[in-house]
Amino acid sequence: MARLPKARYTREFKIHAVSMARDEGLGIAETARRLSISSKTIANWVKQAQEGQDFTRQSVVSDVDAENSRLCKENAMCRPTPIVKFFLYKASANATMYSASGSSPCHDEIRTPGS
Repeated sequence: MARLPKARYTREFKIHAVSMARDEGLGIAETARRLSISSKTIANWVKQAQEGQDFTRQSVVSDVDAENSRLCKENAMCRPTPIVKFFLYKASANATMYSASGSSPCHDEIRTPGS
């Protein structure tokens, strides 16, 4: 089962959701229902607002993590596509078949003129 991409919300949307939950008195559950968001997400935003945190991204990526991410993307580009895998499979099966029989599809015997 494929995972859904992580939802990203703007700073303004988060502030609006927190004000709905706190200032308008709707509560976390009702706000979550109205905005079609998990109540845990709204609760996290309310907690961040109470602690005085701004809704800006605070994660810091180290150089090693950035390099690892770049290499993973590069590695994904180097993987063979399904059609390439199919042809590689067929080629290896043919090579095995001909090596077992001792013949070659290109030249069974090399004949010299007059023989």
